[in-house]
Amino acid sequence: MATNLQQSTHRARTALGASGHRVTIDGVSLAFDEEGAGPDVVCLHAIGHGAADFVRLRRRLCDRYRVLALDWPGQGNSGDDHVPASAVRYASLLEGFLAATGVTRPVLIGNSIGGAVALRHAAQHPDRVTGLVLENPGGLAATDDVLSRTALAAMARFFAAGARGAGWFPWAFAAYYRLFVLQRAAAAQQRRAIVASAFEIAPVLEQAWRSFATPESDVRTLVSRITCPVLFAWGARDQFVQLGRSLPAIRQFANARLEKFPAGHAAHLETPAALEALVEGFLAETVPEARRRGSHTLQDHG
Repeated sequence: MATNLQQSTHRARTALGASGHRVTIDGVSLAFDEEGAGPDVVCLHAIGHGAADFVRLRRRLCDRYRVLALDWPGQGNSGDDHVPASAVRYASLLEGFLAATGVTRPVLIGNSIGGAVALRHAAQHPDRVTGLVLENPGGLAATDDVLSRTALAAMARFFAAGARGAGWFPWAFAAYYRLFVLQRAAAAQQRRAIVASAFEIAPVLEQAWRSFATPESDVRTLVSRITCPVLFAWGARDQFVQLGRSLPAIRQFANARLEKFPAGHAAHLETPAALEALVEGFLAETVPEARRRGSHTLQDHG
């Protein structure tokens, strides 16, 4: 099934990736980390990031849970894909990954596109998911208005310039990450690693941003199929995946809890202690007990 990961190359993106194992799904070599024993928890990173996003969370949980974190194709230590990046493609790969690693009824922790993948998987396989922890997931806000289409097209062009090797791209990418994505000092180390890989991850970022404008990226119609407990851990300072635009869809979940953090796009990197405590509580409530109906509540970790 999984073998020891081959010796790392010197590519900048490998600093973001898994360092433990790999498995091949649909012709794509996926790297992943695995630690601990117990109920399964699977971590799904944002586009352009990697499994290393979840090292701290994995180490905090591994004494009670089996925690896995994979690198999406073309990111971290995973091989390139023969299909363009999108949440639909990643959901297909996730299904194969879970089967190959023997994961059953996991709690899925997903950030950004990873959250969209988790939502899609839970809707398609409601009997195979115990719970969801979603950090600023994509797919819950409309993207068919003029403003959204314009912004998505502009971001795709931005990353296309990086894929072409534009000389200005690294400093512009660094500014984008500092101002809009990973804003707080706690995420500085991971932000530096992502910025260092700017040219390497630009092609997959372009693909993903183009996919965000397609009808297939919209998961709002799938919400009614999701019956497991859902914890939304939202970085309230995110200007791209805005809470206000996603709130109407969030309120349609049957069993959801919403909490806000003073963070940009990834609370587990920007406000790690608060996020980890919240996840621990959610897992303690969700994993050993039968699913329970809940009400929508809102708290602010500010």
